[in-house]
Amino acid sequence: MSAIDVDGSPSQPARIRTLIPARIDRLPWSRFHTRLVIALGVAWVLDGLEITVASAVAGVLSTKQTLGMSSTAVGAIATVYLAGEVVGALGFGRLSDKLGRRNLFMVTLAVYLVGSGLTALTLGSGWAWVGFLYLTRFIAGTGIGGEYAAINSAIDEMIPARHRGRVDIAVNGTYWGGAILGTLASLFLLNVLSESVGWRLGFLVGPVLAVVVIFVRRNLPESPRWLVMHGREAEAEASIRAIEDEVARRGGQLERVPQDRLMEIEPVERTGYLALVKVLFSEYPKRSVLGASLMISQSFLYNAIFFTYTLVLTKFYGVAANAAPWFLIAFAVGNLAGPLTIGRLFDTIGRKQMISATYLLSGVLLAITAELFRSGVLTATTQTIAWCVIFFFASSGASAAYLTVSEIFPLEVRAQAIAVFFAIAQCFGALGPVFYGHLIGNGSNRNMLFIGYLIGAAVMVVGGLVELALGIAAERQSLESIARPLSLVRQATAAASTAITTRTPTIRPTGTAQSG
Repeated sequence: MSAIDVDGSPSQPARIRTLIPARIDRLPWSRFHTRLVIALGVAWVLDGLEITVASAVAGVLSTKQTLGMSSTAVGAIATVYLAGEVVGALGFGRLSDKLGRRNLFMVTLAVYLVGSGLTALTLGSGWAWVGFLYLTRFIAGTGIGGEYAAINSAIDEMIPARHRGRVDIAVNGTYWGGAILGTLASLFLLNVLSESVGWRLGFLVGPVLAVVVIFVRRNLPESPRWLVMHGREAEAEASIRAIEDEVARRGGQLERVPQDRLMEIEPVERTGYLALVKVLFSEYPKRSVLGASLMISQSFLYNAIFFTYTLVLTKFYGVAANAAPWFLIAFAVGNLAGPLTIGRLFDTIGRKQMISATYLLSGVLLAITAELFRSGVLTATTQTIAWCVIFFFASSGASAAYLTVSEIFPLEVRAQAIAVFFAIAQCFGALGPVFYGHLIGNGSNRNMLFIGYLIGAAVMVVGGLVELALGIAAERQSLESIARPLSLVRQATAAASTAITTRTPTIRPTGTAQSG
């Protein structure tokens, strides 16, 4: 980012004085924000849809009428998709911090569309076609993994501070809306159509939705925060002005921006993983422990329960395999309801209070349900009701874990931080289904699964206790006050004579700009 003088020596990077972050936070809610949330939030819907469809068609792919795959080969499909998510999050997360949020949330959605669409074109059952199937699932996973890093960064940076918590939690919770959609689609496609056609169409539901969303995303701007922190102040000014003009045209009132929100930054190239390592282990070690604890605990519990849900119903409660999806829909509804109904409390009561409460409460309720399960007093219906109540709270806490890791680290490495903690969570989460699957066995020993449930409860309680000890009061706070940008030189003080309300940047001969 530094310039070169005529004598060949590097010059000092131009400094920028800006109020753009403050101008974003003072915006009233508008149609722009609604459009932003719908266009970007679909990433979670697609992931829930993909995983649910893949789980639903798993049994079908082993029949002679489809691909005739072994159980081991079918099980590997989920592993390959998960590996793709991790690789995509790490790779596209780095590019999102370097090249911009908008560039990447267009690319990642296109990658997902291609990968999932090509899955439906697996036409044969030989080893070459199975390899093709794995490749397409890996590509689809990389797209979704990249979506998480770019999308969460963009939403956090463009949503006003007073709304950021509830919006991010609600968006993350829509994963379960995708799970409901995927379950309903699978029930229709696999029971009405032939197996060979139904499973292929199942993998095309997501891409059809993605095509529509791509056209909506085309009109979204780049994050003004990202632009100004990377020295592109003119583009940042144009982006925030367009948003403000749209708000004003629709009758929104723009409050005055106080002078003490003026920031002076010096854009430099600090977006690599080496910069992130320094941030995580040198500048914010306690926050790193917090992020890892929240992400690992929720991922372990969710993967353990969600991916063995059907096994518990069929082996312990005698539910027919073709009836199990209806119980899954109820489970998903409980998970979706939590973030949509109590998400606002994370902005009003506070992050630390609500995150710790949801983690601790879900852990205690799971322990109680575990004892009821061991005692044999639950039925398939009451077990599902219990899980719905538990995950009403757990889902809100899990969504808040993603919110936490996306707002407690500096903008320049935000997407990479999300990617790293997402990857760590997925790796630990992958242990859950294997461990709990072993405990379930043939469904003859409730005591083994009881112990497993207690372990899951303890993991959530630990996450809640870590939040109590290390949680950050980020509610209604600007991102820059939560985590100082790496490019920040100083925050304005009383040296600025008056509140700056103009929106036209003053370009100085030295190359600096004052954006008001």
